[in-house]
Amino acid sequence: QVQLVESGGGLVQAGGSLRLSCAASGGFFSINTMGWYRQAPGKQRDLVATSNTGGMTNYAESVKGRFTISRDNAKNTVYLEMNSLKPEDTAVYYCNVHGLRSRFSYSESVWWGQGTQVTVSS
Repeated sequence: QVQLVESGGGLVQAGGSLRLSCAASGGFFSINTMGWYRQAPGKQRDLVATSNTGGMTNYAESVKGRFTISRDNAKNTVYLEMNSLKPEDTAVYYCNVHGLRSRFSYSESVWWGQGTQVTVSS
């Protein structure tokens, strides 16, 4: 079982920046992939960015060059640095983990945080 605690959301003016954090805790040794997804009102939940243990990152085309994902594996924490924010970025941002490694096995389980609201005003 994994618990994800997100922080850093809030209200920001267009062109501003925010830094989201997600700390994972529970009965595991390490996490394969950590990432961020977002869901705007009336829309589906879409990928924003992911990062795996090998350092490979993946970004949605709409955020490339503006957002940066990073990880602190010692703290089981993933960050999302968001710059040049636009009103279109307004959404609930969800932390996601995929793939848990324990002392004896690996699981392809998926876990979600409760979400943190990001609102960008024009």
